[in-house]
Amino acid sequence: MTPASVAETSTGTRARGPRPARPVPAVTRAVAILRLLGRSEDPLGVNAIARALELIPSTVLHILRVLVSEELVAFDPVTKRYRLDAGLIAIARSALSRNGFAEAAQPELDRLSRRHGVAAIGVQVIGLAHVVVVTISRSDHAVRVHVDIGSRFPALTSATGRCIAAFGGHAWSALERAFRTLRWDRPPAWNAWRAEVEATRSNGYAVDEGNYIRGLTVIAAPVRDGAGAVSHVVVVVGVSEQLEQIGVEALGNELKTIAEGLSHRAR
Repeated sequence: MTPASVAETSTGTRARGPRPARPVPAVTRAVAILRLLGRSEDPLGVNAIARALELIPSTVLHILRVLVSEELVAFDPVTKRYRLDAGLIAIARSALSRNGFAEAAQPELDRLSRRHGVAAIGVQVIGLAHVVVVTISRSDHAVRVHVDIGSRFPALTSATGRCIAAFGGHAWSALERAFRTLRWDRPPAWNAWRAEVEATRSNGYAVDEGNYIRGLTVIAAPVRDGAGAVSHVVVVVGVSEQLEQIGVEALGNELKTIAEGLSHRAR
């Protein structure tokens, strides 16, 4: 056995790198097809899917037939195109019904949203790959955020990413590589972003003032699991002027208190 890789992390400790998953091409391709269909506004044909994923059409067709038989994908015999089917909804509902974080966070986020007229969101962290929205509360007065349950975003996006960078125990080199791939309305410089990550560690919450989406302020606080790792992040989104009137620091501390309470339940 070879020793796991060890690197200096953003918290100054030494962390062992995770063992890479053994590749299973058929599974990887099936997941890629499902994600592509999920992103597409219109059903897609075999050739369109094959081109988008750089796969052989016959391979795509074989995988699609299995996905159709499992009711995860639906096939239209008239247009010869494929779309996601209701089987995925049943799986997603089952997963969410067993998501202890979503169940615990929802009433807290509902109260926060009603009290301040903001959108409040809970996301699950999937390493440095991405985060997935697992719960959301929208106020009638809040800005409409184009986010739904199941939406995925790059892990280091916005204030959420600053929390993951500050408390996730990742090496700065890995953080920088992921940071360089992000797309922002107003991209921060790496050194400035790194300083904001350090401030997040001191404050216990992070703030993105119009970097990710111009005109919007995003505040986030990390939720820790029993081992102390960042498993989820709670987030508030609002028009910058609105959040300034409420008080960014006050909102940050309120969100941090909610996150700490949810962390305590996870232990």
